[in-house]
Amino acid sequence: MASARKEAARTMEFVDVVIEVLDARLPEASCNPIIEELRMHRQRPCLKILNKADLADPAVTRDWLGYYNRQEGVKAVALSCKSAADAARVPKLCQPLAPHRNSTLKPLRMMIMGIPNVGKSTLMNMLLKRRVANVGDEPAVTKSQQCHKLNERMTLTDSPGLLWPKIEQPADGLMLAAIHAIGRNAVIEEEVAGFLAATLLARYPAQLAERYGLDEAGLDSAGALEAIAKKRGCLLKGRGGEPDLEKASMILLTDYRSGKLGRISLETPDSREKIAGARFIAPPPD
Repeated sequence: MASARKEAARTMEFVDVVIEVLDARLPEASCNPIIEELRMHRQRPCLKILNKADLADPAVTRDWLGYYNRQEGVKAVALSCKSAADAARVPKLCQPLAPHRNSTLKPLRMMIMGIPNVGKSTLMNMLLKRRVANVGDEPAVTKSQQCHKLNERMTLTDSPGLLWPKIEQPADGLMLAAIHAIGRNAVIEEEVAGFLAATLLARYPAQLAERYGLDEAGLDSAGALEAIAKKRGCLLKGRGGEPDLEKASMILLTDYRSGKLGRISLETPDSREKIAGARFIAPPPD
């Protein structure tokens, strides 16, 4: 990560627009403060892409777009990088952010950045209409920067997923683990699943109940995982029917990541204000 940061800092000098890919389900938790620091140092405008918008709560996504589009030098858009039509919009959205770079002599130089596993490589492949970046449902698939000519007036640089050294807010780490931006070796799956179950019970209980056939009334996160284990037949052998919480945790996390639980966001501008306190500026009333 340290070498990736140094390389990104060097490249930033020769970039006109930063394309920051975020996860629409947790835009601020998936927003790397190092990227913000680097681009602000170079005074580079930013297109913030709330990717995987098809998996996020549309009402919450609208709130996040309003928040980001009120920031100076920022344009925010919600889309799915797996959609060729959505991806094709990206260069056109970048151009107004650097109108002085729009010729063969001065091509628009864009750089895709973001944390691991948010869809940067998918976007790169869609824009170039060929597979130039490895894609996988694991963090840190892209290992080094890659620069490509998009057309005569535009170039595009991909970069490795960049995490910051210390995640200050525990809830941020749990949210990032829930979307698999943090590798399995760095987290305890049952803790992540417990956090996710608690979030679902608080904000999307009907979707949780419908998926697993549960009666969510009176359930806490531990009870939800036990109920999922029993419903799915996840029982420990030779333990008298004791629920296998590890398997139940993986079922819940896999279903969430794939969208089988429905369109669910893990944070809102209001909840972000409570998590981050004074470090986060909540959007003003419309």
